[in-house]
Amino acid sequence: MTVCEAPGKVYLFGEHAVVYGEPAVPAAIERRATVTAEPREDDHVRVEAEDLSLDGFTVEYSGGTGDRPDVDVPTPLVEAAMGYVDAAVEQARDAADAPDAGFDITVESDIPLGAGLGSSAAVVVAGIDAATRALGDPLDRRELADRAYRAEHEVQDGQASRADTFCSTMGGAVRVEGDDCEPIAAPNLPFVVGFDGGAGDTGELVAGVGELREEYGFAADTVGSVGDLVRTGETLLADAAPEEETSPELLAELGELMDFNHGLLAALGVSARSLDAMVWAARDAGAHGAKLTGAGGGGCIVALDASDATETALSFTQGCEEAFRAELATEGVRVVEP
Repeated sequence: MTVCEAPGKVYLFGEHAVVYGEPAVPAAIERRATVTAEPREDDHVRVEAEDLSLDGFTVEYSGGTGDRPDVDVPTPLVEAAMGYVDAAVEQARDAADAPDAGFDITVESDIPLGAGLGSSAAVVVAGIDAATRALGDPLDRRELADRAYRAEHEVQDGQASRADTFCSTMGGAVRVEGDDCEPIAAPNLPFVVGFDGGAGDTGELVAGVGELREEYGFAADTVGSVGDLVRTGETLLADAAPEEETSPELLAELGELMDFNHGLLAALGVSARSLDAMVWAARDAGAHGAKLTGAGGGGCIVALDASDATETALSFTQGCEEAFRAELATEGVRVVEP
Protein backbone atom coordinates (compact mmCIF):
# COMPACT_ATOMS: atom_id res chain seq x y z
CA MET A 1 0.00 0.00 0.00
CA THR A 2 1.36 3.41 -1.01
CA VAL A 3 -0.05 6.70 0.25
CA CYS A 4 0.76 10.05 -1.37
CA GLU A 5 -0.65 13.49 -0.76
CA ALA A 6 -0.47 16.67 -2.83
CA PRO A 7 -1.41 20.26 -2.03
CA GLY A 8 -4.00 22.54 -3.54
CA LYS A 9 -3.15 26.05 -4.68
CA VAL A 10 -4.24 29.64 -4.97
CA TYR A 11 -3.38 31.99 -7.80
CA LEU A 12 -1.50 35.08 -6.74
CA PHE A 13 -1.91 36.33 -10.31
CA GLY A 14 -2.61 35.16 -13.83
CA GLU A 15 -5.55 32.76 -14.07
CA HIS A 16 -7.26 32.66 -17.49
CA ALA A 17 -4.45 34.65 -19.12
CA VAL A 18 -2.16 31.65 -18.63
CA VAL A 19 -4.34 29.72 -21.10
CA TYR A 20 -3.18 32.14 -23.81
CA GLY A 21 0.55 31.93 -23.14
CA GLU A 22 0.77 34.72 -20.56
CA PRO A 23 2.60 34.00 -17.30
CA ALA A 24 0.88 33.05 -14.05
CA VAL A 25 2.07 32.65 -10.45
CA PRO A 26 0.18 30.05 -8.41
CA ALA A 27 1.24 29.11 -4.89
CA ALA A 28 0.65 25.77 -3.14
CA ILE A 29 -1.34 25.82 0.11
CA GLU A 30 -1.64 23.36 2.98
CA ARG A 31 -4.92 21.83 1.94
CA ARG A 32 -4.24 18.38 0.50
CA ALA A 33 -5.67 15.47 -1.41
CA THR A 34 -4.53 12.02 -0.27
CA VAL A 35 -4.54 8.99 -2.56
CA THR A 36 -3.84 5.42 -1.44
CA ALA A 37 -2.98 2.86 -4.14
CA GLU A 38 -2.57 -0.88 -3.68
CA PRO A 39 -1.94 -3.19 -6.67
CA ARG A 40 -4.41 -6.02 -7.31
CA GLU A 41 -3.97 -9.48 -8.77
CA ASP A 42 -6.49 -8.71 -11.54
CA ASP A 43 -7.07 -5.75 -13.85
CA HIS A 44 -9.92 -4.30 -11.79
CA VAL A 45 -9.87 -0.77 -10.43
CA ARG A 46 -11.73 -0.25 -7.18
CA VAL A 47 -12.13 3.36 -6.10
CA GLU A 48 -13.35 4.49 -2.72
CA ALA A 49 -14.04 8.21 -2.44
CA GLU A 50 -14.32 8.95 1.24
CA ASP A 51 -14.45 12.73 1.11
CA LEU A 52 -14.45 14.83 -2.04
CA SER A 53 -16.81 17.45 -0.62
CA LEU A 54 -19.40 15.01 -1.90
CA ASP A 55 -21.19 11.97 -0.53
CA GLY A 56 -18.76 9.10 -0.25
CA PHE A 57 -19.10 6.10 -2.56
CA THR A 58 -17.24 3.00 -3.69
CA VAL A 59 -17.14 1.60 -7.23
CA GLU A 60 -15.31 -1.28 -8.90
CA TYR A 61 -14.90 -1.99 -12.59
CA SER A 62 -12.64 -4.02 -14.83
CA GLY A 63 -10.59 -3.64 -17.97
CA GLY A 64 -9.91 -0.23 -19.46
CA THR A 65 -10.89 2.85 -17.53
CA GLY A 66 -12.60 4.42 -20.52
CA ASP A 67 -16.01 3.10 -19.45
CA ARG A 68 -17.59 4.77 -16.45
CA PRO A 69 -18.74 2.38 -13.74
CA ASP A 70 -22.42 1.64 -13.30
CA VAL A 71 -23.09 3.08 -9.87
CA ASP A 72 -26.15 4.53 -8.20
CA VAL A 73 -24.69 8.03 -7.89
CA PRO A 74 -25.64 11.15 -9.90
CA THR A 75 -23.71 11.37 -13.16
CA PRO A 76 -21.96 14.69 -12.35
CA LEU A 77 -20.64 13.13 -9.16
CA VAL A 78 -19.20 10.15 -11.00
CA GLU A 79 -17.70 12.39 -13.68
CA ALA A 80 -16.11 14.69 -11.10
CA ALA A 81 -14.71 11.94 -8.94
CA MET A 82 -13.85 9.33 -11.56
CA GLY A 83 -12.64 11.31 -14.56
CA TYR A 84 -9.42 12.41 -12.94
CA VAL A 85 -8.84 9.08 -11.19
CA ASP A 86 -9.26 7.30 -14.52
CA ALA A 87 -6.76 9.60 -16.19
CA ALA A 88 -4.28 9.16 -13.34
CA VAL A 89 -4.55 5.36 -13.56
CA GLU A 90 -3.95 5.44 -17.32
CA GLN A 91 -0.87 7.63 -16.89
CA ALA A 92 0.51 5.35 -14.17
CA ARG A 93 -0.06 2.23 -16.28
CA ASP A 94 1.67 3.86 -19.24
CA ALA A 95 4.62 5.11 -17.18
CA ALA A 96 5.18 1.69 -15.60
CA ASP A 97 4.51 -0.20 -18.87
CA ALA A 98 1.80 -2.14 -17.05
CA PRO A 99 -1.36 -1.77 -19.16
CA ASP A 100 -3.29 -4.40 -17.19
CA ALA A 101 -2.37 -3.23 -13.70
CA GLY A 102 -5.27 -3.16 -11.28
CA PHE A 103 -5.55 -1.07 -8.14
CA ASP A 104 -7.52 -0.55 -4.98
CA ILE A 105 -7.60 3.23 -4.68
CA THR A 106 -8.83 5.44 -1.87
CA VAL A 107 -9.22 9.18 -2.37
CA GLU A 108 -9.63 11.70 0.44
CA SER A 109 -9.44 15.47 0.16
CA ASP A 110 -9.94 18.57 2.24
CA ILE A 111 -9.81 20.77 -0.88
CA PRO A 112 -13.26 21.94 -2.04
CA LEU A 113 -14.10 20.57 -5.50
CA GLY A 114 -14.26 22.99 -8.40
CA ALA A 115 -13.61 25.98 -6.15
CA GLY A 116 -10.43 27.24 -7.78
CA LEU A 117 -8.06 25.60 -5.29
CA GLY A 118 -6.68 22.90 -7.61
CA SER A 119 -8.55 19.91 -6.18
CA SER A 120 -8.44 17.91 -9.39
CA ALA A 121 -4.74 18.60 -9.93
CA ALA A 122 -3.94 17.45 -6.40
CA VAL A 123 -5.89 14.22 -6.88
CA VAL A 124 -4.18 13.52 -10.22
CA VAL A 125 -0.68 14.29 -8.95
CA ALA A 126 -1.10 12.21 -5.78
CA GLY A 127 -2.82 9.43 -7.75
CA ILE A 128 -0.09 9.05 -10.37
CA ASP A 129 2.63 9.24 -7.73
CA ALA A 130 0.97 6.65 -5.49
CA ALA A 131 0.18 4.24 -8.35
CA THR A 132 3.62 4.36 -9.98
CA ARG A 133 5.33 3.92 -6.61
CA ALA A 134 3.03 0.99 -5.82
CA LEU A 135 4.16 -0.62 -9.08
CA GLY A 136 7.81 -0.06 -8.14
CA ASP A 137 8.39 2.57 -10.84
CA PRO A 138 8.36 6.03 -9.19
CA LEU A 139 8.70 9.10 -11.40
CA ASP A 140 10.93 12.13 -10.99
CA ARG A 141 9.01 15.30 -10.28
CA ARG A 142 9.30 16.80 -13.75
CA GLU A 143 7.86 13.70 -15.40
CA LEU A 144 5.19 13.42 -12.72
CA ALA A 145 4.11 17.02 -13.32
CA ASP A 146 4.07 16.46 -17.08
CA ARG A 147 1.97 13.31 -16.85
CA ALA A 148 -0.42 14.97 -14.42
CA TYR A 149 -0.84 17.85 -16.88
CA ARG A 150 -1.56 15.39 -19.69
CA ALA A 151 -4.22 13.73 -17.55
CA GLU A 152 -5.94 17.06 -16.80
CA HIS A 153 -5.58 18.14 -20.43
CA GLU A 154 -7.46 15.02 -21.50
CA VAL A 155 -10.25 15.31 -18.95
CA GLN A 156 -10.70 19.05 -19.56
CA ASP A 157 -10.87 18.66 -23.35
CA GLY A 158 -7.60 20.46 -23.97
CA GLN A 159 -8.36 23.50 -21.82
CA ALA A 160 -5.97 22.77 -18.95
CA SER A 161 -2.77 24.70 -18.26
CA ARG A 162 0.34 23.31 -16.61
CA ALA A 163 0.01 25.71 -13.67
CA ASP A 164 -2.10 23.64 -11.25
CA THR A 165 -0.37 20.30 -11.69
CA PHE A 166 3.14 21.76 -11.67
CA CYS A 167 2.42 23.76 -8.51
CA SER A 168 0.87 20.74 -6.77
CA THR A 169 3.88 18.60 -7.67
CA MET A 170 6.60 21.08 -6.71
CA GLY A 171 5.04 23.02 -3.84
CA GLY A 172 5.85 26.62 -2.98
CA ALA A 173 5.27 29.31 -5.59
CA VAL A 174 5.87 28.63 -9.27
CA ARG A 175 5.96 30.60 -12.50
CA VAL A 176 4.20 29.14 -15.50
CA GLU A 177 4.31 30.57 -19.03
CA GLY A 178 3.19 28.18 -21.74
CA ASP A 179 5.24 25.00 -21.35
CA ASP A 180 7.90 26.78 -19.30
CA CYS A 181 7.42 25.99 -15.60
CA GLU A 182 9.85 26.87 -12.82
CA PRO A 183 9.71 27.13 -9.02
CA ILE A 184 10.31 30.67 -7.76
CA ALA A 185 11.27 32.02 -4.35
CA ALA A 186 8.42 33.49 -2.32
CA PRO A 187 7.92 34.50 1.29
CA ASN A 188 5.29 32.77 3.40
CA LEU A 189 2.44 35.08 2.45
CA PRO A 190 -0.51 35.37 4.87
CA PHE A 191 -3.25 33.86 2.71
CA VAL A 192 -6.87 33.93 3.80
CA VAL A 193 -9.38 32.01 1.67
CA GLY A 194 -13.12 32.56 1.44
CA PHE A 195 -15.32 29.85 -0.12
CA ASP A 196 -18.90 30.47 -1.26
CA GLY A 197 -19.78 26.76 -1.33
CA GLY A 198 -20.20 26.72 -5.10
CA ALA A 199 -18.16 25.86 -8.15
CA GLY A 200 -17.90 27.49 -11.54
CA ASP A 201 -17.90 25.57 -14.82
CA THR A 202 -14.23 25.85 -15.80
CA GLY A 203 -14.76 24.82 -19.42
CA GLU A 204 -17.62 27.25 -19.92
CA LEU A 205 -15.74 30.12 -18.28
CA VAL A 206 -12.55 29.52 -20.28
CA ALA A 207 -14.59 29.31 -23.47
CA GLY A 208 -16.36 32.56 -22.60
CA VAL A 209 -13.07 34.42 -22.23
CA GLY A 210 -11.93 32.96 -25.54
CA GLU A 211 -15.04 34.22 -27.29
CA LEU A 212 -14.54 37.70 -25.85
CA ARG A 213 -10.93 37.75 -27.06
CA GLU A 214 -12.03 36.83 -30.56
CA GLU A 215 -14.86 39.37 -30.69
CA TYR A 216 -13.24 42.38 -29.03
CA GLY A 217 -9.70 43.63 -29.34
CA PHE A 218 -9.92 45.31 -25.94
CA ALA A 219 -10.72 41.93 -24.35
CA ALA A 220 -7.52 40.53 -25.85
CA ASP A 221 -5.72 43.60 -24.49
CA THR A 222 -7.21 42.87 -21.06
CA VAL A 223 -5.75 39.35 -21.13
CA GLY A 224 -2.40 40.86 -22.10
CA SER A 225 -2.69 43.33 -19.21
CA VAL A 226 -3.07 40.41 -16.81
CA GLY A 227 0.22 39.07 -18.16
CA ASP A 228 1.93 42.44 -17.65
CA LEU A 229 0.61 42.53 -14.10
CA VAL A 230 2.05 39.06 -13.42
CA ARG A 231 5.49 40.16 -14.61
CA THR A 232 5.37 43.10 -12.20
CA GLY A 233 4.32 40.80 -9.37
CA GLU A 234 7.06 38.27 -9.95
CA THR A 235 9.64 41.06 -9.90
CA LEU A 236 8.38 42.04 -6.44
CA LEU A 237 8.65 38.42 -5.28
CA ALA A 238 12.14 38.07 -6.70
CA ASP A 239 13.29 41.06 -4.65
CA ALA A 240 11.80 39.66 -1.43
CA ALA A 241 13.82 37.62 1.06
CA PRO A 242 12.05 34.27 1.57
CA GLU A 243 13.65 33.65 4.95
CA GLU A 244 12.57 36.98 6.42
CA GLU A 245 9.18 38.16 7.64
CA THR A 246 7.24 39.70 4.77
CA SER A 247 7.29 43.47 5.05
CA PRO A 248 4.05 45.49 5.13
CA GLU A 249 5.33 47.41 2.11
CA LEU A 250 5.67 44.24 0.02
CA LEU A 251 2.25 43.02 1.14
CA ALA A 252 0.74 46.36 0.17
CA GLU A 253 2.30 46.23 -3.30
CA LEU A 254 1.30 42.62 -3.90
CA GLY A 255 -2.19 43.33 -2.60
CA GLU A 256 -2.63 46.26 -4.97
CA LEU A 257 -1.73 44.00 -7.89
CA MET A 258 -4.20 41.38 -6.66
CA ASP A 259 -6.92 44.06 -6.60
CA PHE A 260 -6.06 45.04 -10.17
CA ASN A 261 -6.07 41.39 -11.21
CA HIS A 262 -9.55 40.86 -9.79
CA GLY A 263 -10.83 43.90 -11.65
CA LEU A 264 -9.43 42.64 -14.94
CA LEU A 265 -10.93 39.18 -14.39
CA ALA A 266 -14.29 40.76 -13.54
CA ALA A 267 -14.10 42.72 -16.80
CA LEU A 268 -13.64 39.41 -18.61
CA GLY A 269 -16.88 38.16 -17.06
CA VAL A 270 -15.53 35.44 -14.79
CA SER A 271 -16.35 36.88 -11.38
CA ALA A 272 -19.66 36.39 -9.55
CA ARG A 273 -21.73 38.32 -7.04
CA SER A 274 -20.62 36.06 -4.19
CA LEU A 275 -16.96 36.42 -5.14
CA ASP A 276 -17.21 40.21 -5.42
CA ALA A 277 -18.95 40.34 -2.02
CA MET A 278 -16.16 38.35 -0.39
CA VAL A 279 -13.46 40.42 -2.10
CA TRP A 280 -14.98 43.66 -0.83
CA ALA A 281 -15.54 42.22 2.64
CA ALA A 282 -11.84 41.33 2.79
CA ARG A 283 -10.76 44.77 1.59
CA ASP A 284 -13.11 46.53 4.01
CA ALA A 285 -11.61 44.44 6.83
CA GLY A 286 -8.17 45.77 6.01
CA ALA A 287 -6.74 43.07 3.75
CA HIS A 288 -3.81 44.25 1.64
CA GLY A 289 -5.57 42.88 -1.44
CA ALA A 290 -8.11 40.29 -2.52
CA LYS A 291 -9.14 38.53 -5.72
CA LEU A 292 -10.93 35.50 -7.03
CA THR A 293 -8.73 32.45 -7.50
CA GLY A 294 -9.16 29.88 -10.26
CA ALA A 295 -11.67 29.85 -13.07
CA GLY A 296 -14.22 31.99 -11.22
CA GLY A 297 -17.99 31.93 -11.56
CA GLY A 298 -18.17 30.83 -7.92
CA GLY A 299 -15.78 29.13 -5.55
CA CYS A 300 -13.01 30.94 -3.72
CA ILE A 301 -11.28 34.25 -3.20
CA VAL A 302 -7.83 34.73 -1.71
CA ALA A 303 -6.77 37.71 0.38
CA LEU A 304 -3.54 38.84 2.04
CA ASP A 305 -3.94 39.62 5.75
CA ALA A 306 -1.70 38.62 8.64
CA SER A 307 -4.36 39.61 11.18
CA ASP A 308 -7.59 37.79 12.03
CA ALA A 309 -9.75 40.60 10.66
CA THR A 310 -10.34 39.28 7.15
CA GLU A 311 -11.10 35.73 8.25
CA THR A 312 -13.57 37.09 10.81
CA ALA A 313 -15.20 39.44 8.32
CA LEU A 314 -15.59 36.69 5.72
CA SER A 315 -17.19 34.37 8.27
CA PHE A 316 -19.96 36.97 8.66
CA THR A 317 -20.28 37.77 4.94
CA GLN A 318 -23.49 36.65 3.27
CA GLY A 319 -22.69 33.99 0.69
CA CYS A 320 -19.42 32.90 2.31
CA GLU A 321 -19.75 29.31 3.48
CA GLU A 322 -16.25 28.90 4.88
CA ALA A 323 -13.25 31.09 5.62
CA PHE A 324 -9.83 29.80 6.60
CA ARG A 325 -6.17 30.70 6.76
CA ALA A 326 -3.95 28.81 4.30
CA GLU A 327 -0.23 28.48 4.90
CA LEU A 328 2.13 28.24 1.95
CA ALA A 329 2.88 24.55 1.27
CA THR A 330 6.63 24.62 0.76
CA GLU A 331 6.61 20.86 0.05
CA GLY A 332 4.69 19.54 -2.92
CA VAL A 333 3.58 15.94 -3.41
CA ARG A 334 4.96 13.60 -0.78
CA VAL A 335 4.79 10.02 0.41
CA VAL A 336 3.15 9.51 3.81
CA GLU A 337 3.09 6.51 6.08
CA PRO A 338 -0.14 4.48 5.67
